[in-house]
Amino acid sequence: MPAQICRQRPHGLKRLFTSSSLGSLGPNSPSSPIHFFDRPSEYQKEMAQSMGTLTGPAKLAAVTELIDKLNKDLETVSLLPHQRDAALEELKIYGRDPRNAEPIFTKTGIETLARHAFNSPSSTTSRNALRCLCNALLLKAETRQIFIDLKFEAKACLKLKNDNRDDEFLVSRILFLTTYAKANLQDLIDQHHIAESIIKNLERHAKHAASGAAPTDPMEAMALIETLKLLFNITHYCRDKTSSFTQAIPPIVTLLCTGTYSNTRPKPLDAPVVNLINALLNLDLGSPDIHSSLYPAAEPRQFSDRLIDLLKSSSKAYNDEELENNVTALIGVIRGIHEYAPGEVKTAIRVALLPTADDRKEVLGRGTTIASWLLRNSTNPLTPQLREAISELLFDMSDKDATTFVDNVGFGFASGFLYNRGLPVPNSAQEAFADAEGEAQPVNPVTGQFLNSEQAPNVPEMTDAEKEREAERLYVLFERLRANGIISAENPVRVAQQSGRFEELSDDDELD
Repeated sequence: MPAQICRQRPHGLKRLFTSSSLGSLGPNSPSSPIHFFDRPSEYQKEMAQSMGTLTGPAKLAAVTELIDKLNKDLETVSLLPHQRDAALEELKIYGRDPRNAEPIFTKTGIETLARHAFNSPSSTTSRNALRCLCNALLLKAETRQIFIDLKFEAKACLKLKNDNRDDEFLVSRILFLTTYAKANLQDLIDQHHIAESIIKNLERHAKHAASGAAPTDPMEAMALIETLKLLFNITHYCRDKTSSFTQAIPPIVTLLCTGTYSNTRPKPLDAPVVNLINALLNLDLGSPDIHSSLYPAAEPRQFSDRLIDLLKSSSKAYNDEELENNVTALIGVIRGIHEYAPGEVKTAIRVALLPTADDRKEVLGRGTTIASWLLRNSTNPLTPQLREAISELLFDMSDKDATTFVDNVGFGFASGFLYNRGLPVPNSAQEAFADAEGEAQPVNPVTGQFLNSEQAPNVPEMTDAEKEREAERLYVLFERLRANGIISAENPVRVAQQSGRFEELSDDDELD
């Protein structure tokens, strides 16, 4: 992919670093020793500044001084470890609001932070600097390109290899943000082996999930989410290299099937589930190398059943806007799993998602089953991407055959999709549906409902006088349309008169 393509910032991207969770605030903090040569007045001043309470010009002066102090420390070591960490902690607090913090977002500021982040032998100093970088790259889009131009992506990819959840979280977030600038993603994959690092991190998460042990590191879930977001963006913006990430599919499947993400949660697709689903969207689900992970011999339906369970619980948990943003990807993954599934799994998916005999006891789409929900949302005007994905899935489950499609969902739900695809709408469809016992029952080809379940309209029969008035109105309407050139069809009332099928009512009938 060309390195010059500038990418848009993701919608709804939130700032994560809003609390000073790590890093000492001064020499008397629990993680820092007390040094006898620290004078009380200097200690008190440092503690006051580390609170990050300054505003306006005073804040700007403090930020300028901090960047200058940290920059000089890179040339000649002038800060003790706890002083360096305190300066970075203070800078992180000031950097949450870019007003009067401009020095952080300059080339000098980004380079200073990056050198402390990737060159420091201290993991504490490195992570404090990484947090500052994350905030900077999030708040000011131009800093992402500065980071790339300074050639720190290679060091970031190297640090991503560390078996540490804080490093995984922070570095993945930084690299994720650079995907919205002119990052050379192909270079990251070919030269800096980012794919291998991402896959290795996912395998670590999957191994922990499969063990059944409760997470002990509070950063576990957050690191997983950042890794999945990075994976999605790279495979989205560099599609030519998605094959490099195929081996990420097995750990993702493991996490979805064995992770502690219950369908009974109020929002079943809350992170990290939605991120796991999204990560699969761009990957090659048809690769023979991972076929056994998607359809294991011992339980080939395990993964497809898990996805369908997620769909069923999600259908009751989200409003239209949430459906569009969350469930669309799930439908896309189910479609991919169905496409490459062996016969047994493919049949099970169709049985679960296509209308059954019970659904046809009323007009299709009016029931409470998942098949009815899919049909209703296949024409939902408020969810354009979701309705498109559902229609594609239903068409795939009909063997991509227009006649079978109409048989499965009825003319009402099929005609619009077929027309938009430029596919001919069948002139006729089967007028019978075989139930589970193989007994064929006649159906209405438009609504898909069994004919013996249809109810006649509960309205009184029209009188002859009412029929005549309707015929007159129809005659006038057709004449106006013909006169205006809107239609060229022959007036049906005139045709009825000429063919002798039009009967004049007697005066006595009119009086009735």
